[in-house]
Order: sequence, then structure tokens, then C-alpha cells
Amino acid sequence: MRLLLFLAFLVVPVLEIWALIQVGQVIGGPLTVALLLADSLLGAWIVRREGRRAWQSLQTALQGGRMPDRELADGAMIVAGGALLLTPGFLTDVAGFLLVLPFTRPLMRRLGTWFFARRIRTLAARAAGPGLAFGTPFGPMGASFDEAARGRAGGSGPVIHGQVIHDEPAGPAPRDSGRDLTGR
Repeated sequence: MRLLLFLAFLVVPVLEIWALIQVGQVIGGPLTVALLLADSLLGAWIVRREGRRAWQSLQTALQGGRMPDRELADGAMIVAGGALLLTPGFLTDVAGFLLVLPFTRPLMRRLGTWFFARRIRTLAARAAGPGLAFGTPFGPMGASFDEAARGRAGGSGPVIHGQVIHDEPAGPAPRDSGRDLTGR
């Protein structure tokens, strides 16, 4: 993680300056500045458009009572991509467009999911101690995060057979409106 921060705060600005100088030598200084401005304006327009779409899909998911995990991830990527697009430089603009454009966002979402799942597993392994089942807080019977997400947990524990007894009154059950996602 420290290496990643080192790269982000030291190497990326140096590479950005180098790329600006190289582009400026090829097309000239004024055209380089014009290209950066056009890039930022196009990026701001795309961020605004995709932000609206992400907000609408988030509202639709919430109204349907569905967990908006994909929509929240898209919103976070659009915010991060917008910040990168407003940062002057060509390399950060490429990364920003990868996060913002609708046809590259699913790939970046999968890459982010892989990265964060790996990071969570690493942190869970380091923090293993009392209270954590088998060293990881995720998945049934200590199954890895990916296995639990795919529904293929490796647990082959005992199967307990039983019978469901309905012990509730015949009338409609009272609803807890504080837990309802749809607000109905």
C-alpha cells in the first residue's frame, strides 16, 4: 500500500510533466494547453451525463427494494473519474475516462472488486484473532470471500433436518416500517 501511495504522489506527477513536455514538443505549447482544456470540458460533460444516469439507476434500485451495490460502485467510480479528469495531465485523463465511460466502467468495476476483495482477505488474515471464525470474518465456515460470493462454500458440515411450524396468528403480520427500503 505504501508503494501505491508513493507511485500516486511522486511518480505520477513526474510522468504527467514528461508527457506534457513530449506532447508540447510535437504539437506546440498553445495546442497542448487547448487539448488539455478540451479534454477537461469533454470530461466534465461526460461526468455530468453519467452522474445523472447513475443517480437515476440508484433511485430505481431503491424504489424496487433492491440493494444498489452496482449503482453505488458506479457512482463512486464516476466521482473518482471526474476528479482525475479535472486534474491537468494526459495520463490522469486516460484513467479518468476509463472510470467514467459506460463501456469501460464494468471492466473497471470488476478490477476494483478483485482488488478490494484481495485487500479485505489480506487484512482479515492479519487481524485473525479471537472472535473471528477461522481467521476470516467472511463466508460460511471460513470460506473465502470469492467462494461465498459464488455460493460454492467448501463447508460440508452436518445437515440438520427439521420441520417448519407456523406459530403465528392468522392475520397479517405487522410491518416494521423502519426496515423497509421502499418506504411503503
